Amino acid sequence: MTRQPIAPGSRPPSAAEVARLAGVSRSAVSRTFTDGASVSRETRDRVLAAAEALNYHVNHLARGISKPESRPVCLIGATLAAPFHAALFDRLTQALQAAGRMVMVVNTGSDPADGRGAEQALEQALGYRAAATVVLSGTPPADLVRRCVAAGQRMILLNRAETLPGVCHLQTEDAPAMRDCVAMLQRAGVRRAALVTSASGTAGLVRRTGHFLAEAAAAGLSVRLWQEGPTSYETGQRAGRELLGGADRPEGIFCANDLLAFGLLDVARVEFRLQIPRDLNVIGFDDVPQAGWGAYDLTTFAQPFEALAERIVAIIASEEPPPARPETLPPKLRWRSSVRPGTGGT
Repeated sequence: MTRQPIAPGSRPPSAAEVARLAGVSRSAVSRTFTDGASVSRETRDRVLAAAEALNYHVNHLARGISKPESRPVCLIGATLAAPFHAALFDRLTQALQAAGRMVMVVNTGSDPADGRGAEQALEQALGYRAAATVVLSGTPPADLVRRCVAAGQRMILLNRAETLPGVCHLQTEDAPAMRDCVAMLQRAGVRRAALVTSASGTAGLVRRTGHFLAEAAAAGLSVRLWQEGPTSYETGQRAGRELLGGADRPEGIFCANDLLAFGLLDVARVEFRLQIPRDLNVIGFDDVPQAGWGAYDLTTFAQPFEALAERIVAIIASEEPPPARPETLPPKLRWRSSVRPGTGGT
């Protein structure tokens, strides 16, 4: 039989049409496309030939929508183009697809602190009967999260400040990393340090900022806090101009994420002609792909992207109730050339 072309936008052929062309029952078509089902070789060949002629493909979404394992997994996030979210989204979608899961992505907009976009996204996830919803960023209202849990959805929230019952919480364990960060700066001979972060108020940045300041205070390291603007490359540039242009220039700077560090490094090198790390030590956080580029070669702490993706897939497949406490995953140090490997002193 000659394959019948299907015009874009037209209705695809149905199983009933395949059955009519093959001269078999509708149930015979269903059994042909069901693994392990009983169907004679002759019937199977006729059905497959008719399906080929009609350009018929099984609608797996319609067939399995009643099964939790066949329903989509909804990923909700803001600023998905930002390096951190792009890297996490890449790892997570690959892991979900490898596990046979269909993925639905909802972009809530450019402001992760605005709960309205996340609220609309969760309403969509309920409407599509998602098997699970993973909130990569944003702050959906607690009552809406509870509604999703009551509707049978598995809810997974990343780096959220509030712990909600019936919800899986995953967080990056920042405290040990911040202790190492302070130690690296002091080992490099830094006496005047600065912390650059944004004013976005996201839980991860707030927690990281608090841990760094606490570790610096315990170690006796003087720190100037610079906290303004959105979490962006441009904010890092602005921080660089303000911190490096004054008389009391810091000798070492911790940027709460790599994107801020990129902006600051470019200003330090291009506008102030500083040599990194001779004149300035810089440490970031996230280890997005650009951190390893030769232009930056940024010492940073790697987010556990692979471990997060594997854990999320396991949680979705599990029937165990969520733990009462958030599960933490440690970042790993990625030593590069933006910090002097000194042993203290100047």
